[in-house]
Amino acid sequence: MTAESAPLSIRNTRADDFERIGDLCRRVYPETSPWNEAQLASHLRVFPEGQFVAVYGDDERVVGMSASVIVHWDHYDMFCNWEEFTANGTLTNHDPEHGHTLYGVEAIVDPALQGHGLGHKLIVAQKTLAQLRRLRRMRGGARLRDYHHHAREMTAPDYVVAVVHGQLQDHTLTFHLHEGFHVLAVVPHYLSDDSETLGFAALVEWLNPDTIRPEHYAERPTRYLHRDVVRHLHSPS
Repeated sequence: MTAESAPLSIRNTRADDFERIGDLCRRVYPETSPWNEAQLASHLRVFPEGQFVAVYGDDERVVGMSASVIVHWDHYDMFCNWEEFTANGTLTNHDPEHGHTLYGVEAIVDPALQGHGLGHKLIVAQKTLAQLRRLRRMRGGARLRDYHHHAREMTAPDYVVAVVHGQLQDHTLTFHLHEGFHVLAVVPHYLSDDSETLGFAALVEWLNPDTIRPEHYAERPTRYLHRDVVRHLHSPS
């Protein structure tokens, strides 16, 4: 059965998905520890609506997952690391009362099913949630997956500029750019023990068109924005 013909859907994560999420993590990140049951249970306890899985086939094999949390951005800055944004993976920093930002904690797809639009479907689910919650934006750390191939000849910021302008391709960052995200900053030490990224990630942002106002992005950095985006931001409405 092919990915096109098999039942494939996105739904909220359930407790009975935990073991299969662990299996997925081992397929995607064979050198690192997968999400553990205590962390995943905490996700469902604090923000069940923000957790999604892509399931495939009649047995609902987990072939993709995403996790998110609502944060009060004023409690953070652009150079915080993954542990700070996720409360060490527990998402107990979830702040639906005061927060206006959906933070994308994780989004992964089974390598055997990449290229079938699963990543796009997971991002759409998160964007839809941000719109339903009337949040201003979605942000997240896009790991610079292919930076290690270029680290000897360029800095991470120069690499991101090259990817933004289409001179280089990065599996993770290019995907986010195609999904309507833009880069705000390059964050060193975002991830520990990541040989592909050397610790670097790009802080990316998608603005909710239903709620965003000019004052919400007035101080937005422009160094890593595509030139067309900069012109749009500064053009009269």
